[in-house]
Amino acid sequence: MTDPLLWTLITIQIIFGASDTLFHHEMTERLAWRQSQKSELRLHGVRNLFYAAIFLVIGWTAPQGAAAAVLLFVLAAEIVITLWDFVEEDRSRRLPPSERVLHTLLALNYGAILALAAPILWAWAQQPTGLPFAYYGVYSWLCIAAAAGTVAFGLRDLAAAERLERIAPPPPAALVDAVEGRKHVLVTGATGLVGARLVAALIAAGHDVTALTRRPERALDRLFAPVRLVSALDQIADDARIDAVIHLAGEPLANGLWTAAKRRRIVESRVRLTEELVRLAERLHRKPDSFIAASAIGWYGMRGADPLMETNAAEKGSFSHEVCDAVETAARAMEIHGVRTVRLRIGLVLDPDGGLLARMLTPFEFGLGGPFGDGRQMMSWITRDDLVRLIAHIIATPGLAGAVNAVAPGAVTNETFTHELARALDRPAVFRVPAAPLRFALGQFADELLLGGQNVKPDKAQAAGFVFADPTLAPALGRMLGARTKPHRQPWRFYARPLSGKTG
Repeated sequence: MTDPLLWTLITIQIIFGASDTLFHHEMTERLAWRQSQKSELRLHGVRNLFYAAIFLVIGWTAPQGAAAAVLLFVLAAEIVITLWDFVEEDRSRRLPPSERVLHTLLALNYGAILALAAPILWAWAQQPTGLPFAYYGVYSWLCIAAAAGTVAFGLRDLAAAERLERIAPPPPAALVDAVEGRKHVLVTGATGLVGARLVAALIAAGHDVTALTRRPERALDRLFAPVRLVSALDQIADDARIDAVIHLAGEPLANGLWTAAKRRRIVESRVRLTEELVRLAERLHRKPDSFIAASAIGWYGMRGADPLMETNAAEKGSFSHEVCDAVETAARAMEIHGVRTVRLRIGLVLDPDGGLLARMLTPFEFGLGGPFGDGRQMMSWITRDDLVRLIAHIIATPGLAGAVNAVAPGAVTNETFTHELARALDRPAVFRVPAAPLRFALGQFADELLLGGQNVKPDKAQAAGFVFADPTLAPALGRMLGARTKPHRQPWRFYARPLSGKTG
């Protein structure tokens, strides 16, 4: 195969295929952790292994006779596998427009490859059977790289499909058992990591939900339930009955650099909507029984390993505190209207469906994970399902008001978190990420969200009778990530320990 045009098309196919895998399958859709995609993962796994064999054959041999005929058959069979994959994707998920466009380009480019390769392979098939060595320069090495990538992702996809069989999330309705009767709940941020699970739980348990969303099209994708969607609070009538308001919305903190414009959006989006909810309560004929506003443990500031309870004062000076304090100040205005108000100080929310844990899974699955900085910074965490259960407990507990820490009792260091995550995935934690380049690239974002931390305790929630289903990290990660049951062992520690005793 010495045709330059053919190798150009093969190179384009490799680039397009790698882009689809990395951007869509891994970063955007995260197929390896979606229960609905087990069949698609198996298809991808088998197809990737076939691709690896194809790349090795076309990159380093000149197949003849039966070998050429077999390769021609495999290339043709790929059309059937691709069509099967298209049907499976349309059946099990809604593809983003960019993925549909890329799939179309891949199909057209593959057709052009077949049109050029088929006559060559047909001519080779007429010769005596053999698999003589051939070298095509840089294209041979490109095929080696493509074969290595498709083998790695093919084996991972097959393992992921098998792992998903071991993951059994609890039924959503059970998460809100504490809420009795039939409530009408208004939820903001309903399409987010926590909001989508909360809405699903409330609907499954027979409650009525109104979701405020600025993006109805995304809500239709995320909220598979008979939920009422509103795009503005003035669409809610003055005589509407709302028993509880759960305020989770706001510009994400961790999806970009903290530029001046980004900081303004983060603060203003949260404060403005909180003030709008207060004005809604003011005009409602029947006031809500409870208002739960999402804050964060960043309210306490960067406090190292000091144990922090709801009675502790904040350490000012960080952007995280500025954001949380602005939200909590705005939320207190709800108390003027006689609405029980809870300022929920949420820690790191763990779930493979999103958040920091979701971003860490792919590098850790391929053995590329490790601690941030010296790894001594504290991480106060809570599983998504426990957070939903805590919100339900707050709705059902009239005496619970004010600041409430939404964290599990078992805070850990970043190093311990890293080791337990690697252990749950049965991978090494080899690569420590130094603090200096993180600070250089991300600035204050790195200091506060990656290298800083808080050791927060859920005193108020536990005193109010809340019992965590996931109080400690190792079992929680094992349950969420489908870890195989095995005796406790020390995780791999191949990296050098830092000489400095300073955090970060």
